Amino acid sequence: MALQGKKLINDPNDVVTEFIEGLVETYPGLQYLDGFPQIKVVLRADVVRGAYDKVAVISGGGSGHEPAHVGFVGPGMLTAAVSGDVFTSPPVDSILAAIRAVTGPMGCLLIVKNYTGDRLNFGLAAEQAKSEGYKMEMVIVGDDCALPPPRGIAGRRGLAGTILVHKVAGAASDAGLSLAEVAAEAKHASEVVGTMGVALSVCTLPGQVTSDRLGPKQMELGLGIHGEPGVAVVELQPIDVVVEHVLKQILSQETQYLPITRGSNVVLLINGLGATPIMELMIAARKAVPELQLEYGIAVDRVYTGTLMTSLDMAGFSITIMRSDENILQRLDAPTKAPAWPVGSEGNRPPAKIPVPVPPSPSGKDDEILAEPQELSKQGCILEAAIEAGAKEIINIKDNLNEWDSKVGDGDCGTTMYRGATTILEDMKKRYPMNDAAGTINEIGSTVRRVMGGTSGILYDILCKAAYASLKQNTRADALETSVAAVSKYGGASAGYRTMLDALIPACTVLKQSLKAGDDPVTAFITSSEAASAGAESTKQMQAKAGRSSYIAPDLVASVPDPGAMAAAAWYRAVAHAVKNKLNSSDS
Repeated sequence: MALQGKKLINDPNDVVTEFIEGLVETYPGLQYLDGFPQIKVVLRADVVRGAYDKVAVISGGGSGHEPAHVGFVGPGMLTAAVSGDVFTSPPVDSILAAIRAVTGPMGCLLIVKNYTGDRLNFGLAAEQAKSEGYKMEMVIVGDDCALPPPRGIAGRRGLAGTILVHKVAGAASDAGLSLAEVAAEAKHASEVVGTMGVALSVCTLPGQVTSDRLGPKQMELGLGIHGEPGVAVVELQPIDVVVEHVLKQILSQETQYLPITRGSNVVLLINGLGATPIMELMIAARKAVPELQLEYGIAVDRVYTGTLMTSLDMAGFSITIMRSDENILQRLDAPTKAPAWPVGSEGNRPPAKIPVPVPPSPSGKDDEILAEPQELSKQGCILEAAIEAGAKEIINIKDNLNEWDSKVGDGDCGTTMYRGATTILEDMKKRYPMNDAAGTINEIGSTVRRVMGGTSGILYDILCKAAYASLKQNTRADALETSVAAVSKYGGASAGYRTMLDALIPACTVLKQSLKAGDDPVTAFITSSEAASAGAESTKQMQAKAGRSSYIAPDLVASVPDPGAMAAAAWYRAVAHAVKNKLNSSDS
């Protein structure tokens, strides 16, 4: 069922003008023409009407593709950009207003994406401007490689490759070239660039419902940037598979859209379509570069990754490939103050990036492998059983921990603890000095710090390091108390804060009381584990004062136990019972 899309807007009819107002407030080098709502033009604030001494480069189209095109206005790129309403070509009068505002004696180049409305409106504006005495040229960009070669007059759609054409033309203009020369460079760039997009969701227009065209496990290949259907809807695939498919389509020798063959040099653009995290775009870039180099024998001269031309809030990305030469690289590397152009990508890149070696740890033990299997002492066997029981219990309750954490945190407590537990089981066989309890606890700390990450990883490392220091000083009775105190000191929490300490502090208190009362250590251990479980359960009635739960409304946290406390109670209880069972079996 289609649902009303949620947007952070006022009136849906005002989104474009209000966006432009915010844009020029943000970037001092930009300004807009006072013609709202009909005329929506962003231009360089430093260009004086009629006096601009270089070729004016203007582009534009329907809004909804931000930061394109207005984000690419600035020295070294566009002189002005014309915006229509969302997904609607700007009217002729708006385009003419832009031409008149920034064009000087050197003339004006219009860069137009290949859509019928844009071609007609920009084309008519160019003819009208010519009749007014302006020198005009127009270059149409159709870089879509998803569709079969067109049979009609529509041609290939203009996509993210248009941004690279903007940069080439803007740099050529900035270098002082004539209108004919700037247009020639832009036209050449448009002929050697290809793009294909992939979407995980359909975009939602302001004030309209969200389409349910794509199912939760589907993706769409070869779609345009206006939400129109793509070439095919397929099952969701891993990003590496998707990248391989897209590159194969762009570089197809059957369609021959691009004059790129083995031995060519190219520029690569990984572009987000609006709702794709930069993490996912970088994962795509990480696959695309070696794929081009190794599978196609193509040298990658530059890589640009970011959100440059979008389709509102669409989740997905596009890949653009442009054949490069010395002149194109010079234009792409030329400086620009356009706010949306990705910085830091200019300059020659090495054929392969070799990771910098990690500096060795002073102790040198993080990666130390035991030379041969250990013959365990009785204490070592007990320790092995205890560690194995605690880790396996965490593995067993992974999903429960994640479920609790999804209600009171970020939903990954179980996954994080599982990662630590499985690695502890691996490292126990080859890294831990199992006949040395203190040394083993120290190494467990190193393991969780290495693989768990985040707050929980460092807190458990602190717990282990403090216990190790206490055991090395032969103060075994105080080891748990010392380690709990260290976690409280550095983590800032204490009893009642709704953290793992709400399991460990009761356990520590009861352990001391039981030992003081004369109970044997195993009985005291079992009794303290029951206190840990009770303490963890009591967090259901606590208001969070630490961790991510403290940011959540108390009524949402109520009746849900703290997953960190439940995890601590679980492994503590499992360890206590494993020690008891191991001792009982060895005595019988």
